[in-house]
Amino acid sequence: MNEFKGSSKYVVSEDLLRIVNISIALQKPLLIKGEPGTGKTMLADAIAEALGKRLIIWNVKSTTKAQDGLYVYDTVQRLYDSQFGGEGVDDIKKYVKLGKLGEAFTADDQVILLIDEIDKADLEFPNDLLWELDQMEFYIPETKETIKAKHRPIVIITSNAEKELPDAFLRRCIFHYIAFPSQDMMADIVHAHYNNIEDHLLEMAMKAFYQIRDLPTVAKKPSTSELLDWLQALRLGGVDPDKIENELPYAGILLKKNEDLTAVKTPKTASETDTAGKAPRPVRQVS
Repeated sequence: MNEFKGSSKYVVSEDLLRIVNISIALQKPLLIKGEPGTGKTMLADAIAEALGKRLIIWNVKSTTKAQDGLYVYDTVQRLYDSQFGGEGVDDIKKYVKLGKLGEAFTADDQVILLIDEIDKADLEFPNDLLWELDQMEFYIPETKETIKAKHRPIVIITSNAEKELPDAFLRRCIFHYIAFPSQDMMADIVHAHYNNIEDHLLEMAMKAFYQIRDLPTVAKKPSTSELLDWLQALRLGGVDPDKIENELPYAGILLKKNEDLTAVKTPKTASETDTAGKAPRPVRQVS
C-alpha cells in the first residue's frame, strides 16, 4: 500500500498526512486550498519523492481548457503536410499529442498528477473533467480510440480560492485546507531548508515576520516562501539579528505593495500604540 510519511524537505502536519493517505486509499482526487505560499504545490512533489513516483504537472492558466489535458489534434500541421507533400498525412495518430492527463493515464507505472491552480481556469473547466476523473478514461474521436488509465494516478489538485468550484466537482474530491503554519511549525519548515541557521537570527526574523502578518493594514501578507527567501537574504547580507525588528532589512522581499510598505512604517490604529499612549517608533527600512 502507498503510504505517505512526509519527506526531508516538506514539513507536514498530522492532519494533512492523514488526509493524503485517505485520498490515496479511497482513490479520490485530493483538493488542497490555502493562501499562496503555504506549500500546496510542493505537497505533490513531496508525495512523489516519498513514494518514488514520477510527478506530472498540469499548470492551469486562465485560457486552459479541459481538452488541453486530454489531447491536442494538430490540424494545422496536418494541413501543412498535405499541402507540401509530407509523409504519413493519412495517419491521424501522428498528429494527436496527449496532454498531461493523457500522459498520466498511459504511464507504465502509477504517477502523481498535479492539477495546479485549477481556479484560474473558466468555471466550466472542473465540470468538464468529471467523467475523466471518475472513469479514468477518455475518447479521441479523430482516431476512434479510447484512452484508459493503465494505473489510476494519485491526483492532487490545488486552488488559491480565486473563485468557487462547482458542487458536482467538489463532491468527487477529498478536501483539505492548509492553514498558515504556527510559529513552531514554521521553525521546523525553516530548519528543513536551512538546517544550520543561527537560532538568534531565526528568532528575531520570525518575530518581525509574524508581527507584519498580524497587521490588519497589510493587504498582501508575506508567505512561507517569502520568509525563506528573506532569511537567505539576511544570512547573505550578514545582517545583525538585533537590528531586524526596527530596521526591517530587505523589506521588498516580504512586502510587494507600496501601501503595505507604508503600513509597516506607519501606525494606523490606537491598538498599535504603546501603554503610554505614544505611537511606536516607525520602522527604518534598509534596502
